[in-house]
Amino acid sequence: MQIDETDAQLIELLTQNARLPVATLARKLGIARSTVQSRLDRLEASGRIAGYTLRPGPGGREPLRATALLSVEPRASPGVLARLSSLPQVRRVHTTSGRWDLVADLAAGSTEELDEALDRIGETRGVKSSESLIHLSTKLDRGPL
Repeated sequence: MQIDETDAQLIELLTQNARLPVATLARKLGIARSTVQSRLDRLEASGRIAGYTLRPGPGGREPLRATALLSVEPRASPGVLARLSSLPQVRRVHTTSGRWDLVADLAAGSTEELDEALDRIGETRGVKSSESLIHLSTKLDRGPL
Protein backbone atom coordinates (compact mmCIF):
# COMPACT_ATOMS: atom_id res chain seq x y z
CA MET A 1 0.00 0.00 0.00
CA GLN A 2 1.34 3.38 -1.01
CA ILE A 3 0.93 6.25 1.46
CA ASP A 4 0.79 9.91 0.55
CA GLU A 5 2.09 12.97 2.39
CA THR A 6 -1.10 13.33 4.46
CA ASP A 7 -0.87 9.70 5.62
CA ALA A 8 2.79 10.27 6.54
CA GLN A 9 1.85 13.40 8.54
CA LEU A 10 -0.96 11.50 10.25
CA ILE A 11 1.41 8.69 11.25
CA GLU A 12 3.95 11.24 12.52
CA LEU A 13 1.32 12.96 14.69
CA LEU A 14 0.24 9.62 16.14
CA THR A 15 3.87 8.65 16.76
CA GLN A 16 4.26 11.78 18.87
CA ASN A 17 0.96 11.19 20.72
CA ALA A 18 -1.15 8.13 19.92
CA ARG A 19 -4.03 9.48 22.04
CA LEU A 20 -4.78 12.54 19.92
CA PRO A 21 -8.51 12.71 19.18
CA VAL A 22 -9.62 12.45 15.58
CA ALA A 23 -10.92 16.04 15.77
CA THR A 24 -7.48 17.32 16.81
CA LEU A 25 -5.78 15.29 14.07
CA ALA A 26 -8.23 16.71 11.52
CA ARG A 27 -7.57 20.28 12.67
CA LYS A 28 -3.77 19.82 12.57
CA LEU A 29 -3.94 18.25 9.09
CA GLY A 30 -6.55 20.68 7.75
CA ILE A 31 -8.94 17.93 6.63
CA ALA A 32 -12.36 16.64 7.70
CA ARG A 33 -12.74 14.32 10.71
CA SER A 34 -14.42 11.71 8.53
CA THR A 35 -11.42 11.80 6.17
CA VAL A 36 -9.02 11.29 9.08
CA GLN A 37 -11.11 8.38 10.35
CA SER A 38 -11.24 6.71 6.94
CA ARG A 39 -7.46 7.15 6.56
CA LEU A 40 -6.90 5.62 10.01
CA ASP A 41 -9.16 2.69 9.13
CA ARG A 42 -7.27 2.14 5.86
CA LEU A 43 -3.84 2.43 7.52
CA GLU A 44 -4.88 -0.06 10.23
CA ALA A 45 -6.40 -2.51 7.71
CA SER A 46 -3.23 -2.43 5.59
CA GLY A 47 -0.96 -2.99 8.60
CA ARG A 48 0.78 0.41 8.32
CA ILE A 49 -0.60 1.11 11.80
CA ALA A 50 -0.27 -2.07 13.84
CA GLY A 51 -1.43 -0.68 17.18
CA TYR A 52 -1.33 2.14 19.67
CA THR A 53 0.81 2.17 22.77
CA LEU A 54 1.53 4.04 25.96
CA ARG A 55 4.96 5.42 26.80
CA PRO A 56 5.26 6.32 30.49
CA GLY A 57 6.46 9.83 31.11
CA PRO A 58 8.70 11.17 33.87
CA GLY A 59 7.67 9.64 37.17
CA GLY A 60 5.95 6.73 35.43
CA ARG A 61 7.44 3.35 36.23
CA GLU A 62 9.23 2.12 33.14
CA PRO A 63 10.23 -1.51 32.99
CA LEU A 64 13.87 -2.52 33.13
CA ARG A 65 15.03 -3.13 29.58
CA ALA A 66 17.75 -5.27 28.12
CA THR A 67 19.02 -6.57 24.81
CA ALA A 68 20.19 -10.16 24.49
CA LEU A 69 22.53 -11.03 21.62
CA LEU A 70 22.33 -14.73 20.74
CA SER A 71 24.47 -17.08 18.72
CA VAL A 72 22.39 -20.08 17.69
CA GLU A 73 23.45 -23.54 16.53
CA PRO A 74 22.65 -24.35 12.90
CA ARG A 75 19.02 -25.43 12.39
CA ALA A 76 18.16 -24.64 16.04
CA SER A 77 16.43 -21.33 15.34
CA PRO A 78 12.83 -22.68 15.37
CA GLY A 79 13.29 -24.22 18.82
CA VAL A 80 15.07 -21.16 20.18
CA LEU A 81 12.34 -18.88 18.81
CA ALA A 82 9.66 -21.09 20.38
CA ARG A 83 11.41 -20.81 23.75
CA LEU A 84 11.84 -17.05 23.42
CA SER A 85 8.18 -16.60 22.53
CA SER A 86 7.20 -18.47 25.72
CA LEU A 87 8.98 -15.90 27.90
CA PRO A 88 6.73 -12.88 28.58
CA GLN A 89 9.75 -10.65 29.17
CA VAL A 90 10.85 -11.11 25.56
CA ARG A 91 9.14 -8.32 23.60
CA ARG A 92 10.79 -8.56 20.18
CA VAL A 93 13.23 -10.87 18.41
CA HIS A 94 15.15 -9.85 15.31
CA THR A 95 17.39 -11.84 13.01
CA THR A 96 20.63 -10.11 12.22
CA SER A 97 23.79 -10.41 10.18
CA GLY A 98 27.25 -10.59 11.66
CA ARG A 99 28.49 -12.29 14.79
CA TRP A 100 25.05 -12.73 16.40
CA ASP A 101 22.13 -14.64 14.89
CA LEU A 102 19.29 -13.17 16.97
CA VAL A 103 18.73 -9.98 18.95
CA ALA A 104 16.05 -10.12 21.64
CA ASP A 105 14.53 -7.05 23.31
CA LEU A 106 13.42 -7.70 26.89
CA ALA A 107 11.45 -5.80 29.52
CA ALA A 108 10.89 -6.79 33.15
CA GLY A 109 9.48 -5.29 36.32
CA SER A 110 12.47 -6.09 38.52
CA THR A 111 16.13 -7.03 38.29
CA GLU A 112 15.26 -10.50 39.59
CA GLU A 113 12.69 -11.01 36.83
CA LEU A 114 15.13 -9.79 34.20
CA ASP A 115 17.91 -12.00 35.58
CA GLU A 116 15.60 -15.03 35.53
CA ALA A 117 14.60 -14.37 31.90
CA LEU A 118 18.24 -14.00 30.83
CA ASP A 119 19.06 -17.27 32.63
CA ARG A 120 16.21 -19.04 30.79
CA ILE A 121 17.49 -17.70 27.47
CA GLY A 122 21.08 -18.74 28.19
CA GLU A 123 20.08 -22.31 29.07
CA THR A 124 17.88 -22.74 25.99
CA ARG A 125 18.87 -25.74 23.86
CA GLY A 126 20.44 -24.46 20.65
CA VAL A 127 21.84 -21.22 22.11
CA LYS A 128 25.62 -21.45 21.67
CA SER A 129 26.44 -18.17 23.39
CA SER A 130 24.78 -14.97 24.48
CA GLU A 131 25.61 -11.51 25.68
CA SER A 132 23.21 -9.23 27.48
CA LEU A 133 23.17 -5.47 27.56
CA ILE A 134 21.13 -3.82 30.32
CA HIS A 135 19.68 -0.47 29.24
CA LEU A 136 20.51 2.22 31.81
CA SER A 137 18.96 5.44 30.53
CA THR A 138 17.38 6.65 27.33
CA LYS A 139 19.17 9.56 25.71
CA LEU A 140 17.04 9.70 22.54
CA ASP A 141 13.65 8.15 21.79
CA ARG A 142 11.89 8.83 18.53
CA GLY A 143 9.14 6.37 19.32
CA PRO A 144 8.29 3.11 17.63
CA LEU A 145 9.84 2.34 14.28
